[in-house]
Formats: sequence, structure tokens, C-alpha cells
Amino acid sequence: MTAATVDEYVAGLPDDVAAIVERLRALVHAAVPDAVEKISYGMPTFTLDGRPLVHVAAWTKHIALYPLPPMDDALARDVAPFQGTKSTLRLPLGPPIPYELVERVVSALLRQRERG
Repeated sequence: MTAATVDEYVAGLPDDVAAIVERLRALVHAAVPDAVEKISYGMPTFTLDGRPLVHVAAWTKHIALYPLPPMDDALARDVAPFQGTKSTLRLPLGPPIPYELVERVVSALLRQRERG
């Protein structure tokens, strides 16, 4: 069954993974207070002004954020160990989640959107 809401999506996850997704959810809302949640492509999606800003998906061994923004050298260096594909941040389950890095990525996505 596909979740109709982000709450349903999170409720369907194992408790430890749900806690991570909830923290990421709070992080996005703290960085982007006007973000609106919905399910798109079967995953939580945060939109701004009606357009997708960032998607979050829980997988068996990692949590992914899509897309990655254009990055300066420092952010690209810090993202590199977690980059799954050109536009995916892969956060392995098990090691501590680099929440500060996620905040930087979300902030960069927001700056990109504000620039147009």
C-alpha cells in the first residue's frame, strides 16, 4: 500500500528509521518554514511555492535525499562520502546521520530556489 500522507509513510517505517525521517522532516521545516508536505513518487516531498524542493526516501540500508543542489567546493567535499548518484545524498543506516550536512544541503537548495 502506498502512503497517502507523510504521516502514513512514517508510520509504516521501523521505529528507528521513523525517528530519523521525523528528525529530517523537522530539519526541513526549520530551514524552510513555508514548506508544504505531500507524497510524490511514493516518498515524502517538501514543496515550496507549489514546486518540489526536496524528496526524502527510506530504503533498506539508507535514507536518501533528492536532489542535490549545485555545491561550492566545501559542500561538495563534505557530501562526497554520502553521494549515491550525481543528485542523491545517501545516508547509511547505522552510522550517525550527519544532520548538520543535511541542513547545509537543504539551505543550499533553498538558496538555489531563491535565485530562480
